Amino acid sequence: MTPVIALVGRPNVGKSTLFNQMTRSRDALVADFPGLTRDRKYGEGSYEGQRFIVIDTGGLTGDEQGLDLEMARQSMQAVEEADIVLFLVDGRAGLTAGDELIADSLRRSGKQARLVVNKTDGQDPDIAASDFYSLGFESTFLIAASHNRGIRSMLEILLPSEEEREEEDRADRYPGIRIGVVGRPNVGKSTLVNRMLGEERVVVYDMPGTTRDSVHIPYERQGSQYTLIDTAGVRRRKNVSEVVEKFSIIKTLQAIDDAHVVILVIDAREGLVDQDLHLIGFVLDAGRSLVIAVNKWDGMDPEDRARVKEQVQRRLDFLDYADKHYISALHGSGVGVMYESVQACYESAMAKWPTNRLTAILQDAIAQHQPPMVHGRRIKLRYAHQGGSNPPVIVVHGNQVDSLPGAYKRYLENTFRKVLKVTGSPIRFEFKSGENPFAGKVDRLTPRQRVKKDNDEKKGRRPKKQRQKSLKR
Repeated sequence: MTPVIALVGRPNVGKSTLFNQMTRSRDALVADFPGLTRDRKYGEGSYEGQRFIVIDTGGLTGDEQGLDLEMARQSMQAVEEADIVLFLVDGRAGLTAGDELIADSLRRSGKQARLVVNKTDGQDPDIAASDFYSLGFESTFLIAASHNRGIRSMLEILLPSEEEREEEDRADRYPGIRIGVVGRPNVGKSTLVNRMLGEERVVVYDMPGTTRDSVHIPYERQGSQYTLIDTAGVRRRKNVSEVVEKFSIIKTLQAIDDAHVVILVIDAREGLVDQDLHLIGFVLDAGRSLVIAVNKWDGMDPEDRARVKEQVQRRLDFLDYADKHYISALHGSGVGVMYESVQACYESAMAKWPTNRLTAILQDAIAQHQPPMVHGRRIKLRYAHQGGSNPPVIVVHGNQVDSLPGAYKRYLENTFRKVLKVTGSPIRFEFKSGENPFAGKVDRLTPRQRVKKDNDEKKGRRPKKQRQKSLKR
């Protein structure tokens, strides 16, 4: 589905300029006087392969009459059609009574609008936006539309990523929380699936390799929708001989990608083996939430149980955020409690956090422990926003982010996980440097500068900057 973005605001705040930048066109007339745009205008744009439609609207004042009233109706019609509403304000003019009236009108419409502070060039953006925070919008973007500054960062937050679009497609096919059950052959995956379903839905037999294909089973439990995915057991590569088994492994890896939460089943009698760790690696690389189920717990001696628990705790120390359950799929002990962990994992993986909250957590983390200095300059991290879900992606903007040490990245991950109370799901961080407004631009000389340069070259003179450097030496 193509998102529709409506631009609304007072006259002469830069809506048409932003429209042209987003559509990479000059379809909207732009001039330095208010009221130029009267009818709503549609245009098409794209960012990172995601198409979208932009609607440019006439200026609103909040107390329209006559022709202005009809323009206001056109603007509010665009708001009704839009999936995303961008409320533009003028960072140079500051907050006005008209802005407050438009903000009230947008709130009454029931649409969730985003505040965009335009014309922040030539001044401190934070100071330019300070007046508008009183309007109470969750998301605020600081841009300079005439210089195409800050627009890419805004679109990155507004538009769904490719992973989110794929997630929407999977949600249409398989409703509710998708739970993938993976593990080595004959550890009790199918038995666990039948126990969670409450019926003998899949074949269970005491022989490795009984399940060959991934089976998607939608069902309902206590009013909630789920889809269980039973998978084939994954053995070590040297033990895989049949072509069918090779395809089964591919299906298992695809099932991990399809799932919201993955339950890794471990055989308590055999303990934690290297192949279990390889499967955990696949799950973490896919960014999926993880629940550990140590099966066949019934009938074990207390000493053996203590040994297995110690082994799991020691070798899975890096998964301290994942819940671990000791169960018996055959008898059902401990299986029902796993649903609580699955629900917590799903909520963490699909959570949505506003930009101002993530930025506040980032600033608090920096206040507690500042980033190191590189080449005599302090690494600056300015703000953070969410870049995706399942797994949660947090995008941090700043300068010199390529030099940020791994230890500081882990510190940020642990801080965000603790404050946001993320359970069972990994958190991915992306660090991006600020946009360079002069990137890709050629430094062209004026005719006068070109003549002076030619004369200097003929007389053998060095450029002024080179002469200054030689004098300093």
